[in-house]
Amino acid sequence: MRVVFLYRPKTEAEGKVLDYVREYKMRHPNVAPELISLDTREGDDMARLYGVYSYPAILAISRDGSLQQMWQEQQLPLMQDLDAYALAY
Repeated sequence: MRVVFLYRPKTEAEGKVLDYVREYKMRHPNVAPELISLDTREGDDMARLYGVYSYPAILAISRDGSLQQMWQEQQLPLMQDLDAYALAY
């Protein structure tokens, strides 16, 4: 399972996302959520593909590319909610 954080650098939300990912990595050192800037072509394309309309957004994407779960807005999910996807193989 791929977990992707879509965010805008140099915004208020960037610090919140980076803190969340840092803490998540401390809890689960073998899990590496991806950080993708919306200011890149990859980030913009991913946002369009999965219908992201609000940022930051967290996407749980299966190996075949299908979206399993998405969280949007300022409220990030509880870490145990993310575990169900990030720790799935």
